[in-house]
Amino acid sequence: MKFTTLLGLMAACLTTISFIPQAIKTIKTKITSGISLSMYTVFTIGTLLWLLYGLFEKDVPLACANAVTLIFASIILAYKIRYK
Repeated sequence: MKFTTLLGLMAACLTTISFIPQAIKTIKTKITSGISLSMYTVFTIGTLLWLLYGLFEKDVPLACANAVTLIFASIILAYKIRYK
């Protein structure tokens, strides 16, 4: 495996894992008052676009990271919309 691919996978893992605590907290408490609806909407759309870009470019670390991040960001966004 190339060093740059390994570097990308490590970066993808760390940035993706960073969303887990917020998603868990949001799911457990259903408290979303500290979350910006506009920011999470734009962020979720951006993540979807990065996922599509990664798929088109066949960039595995980019696609994988954004697929998982999109799931967590979508959960948080859905809770923000539902429980505002």
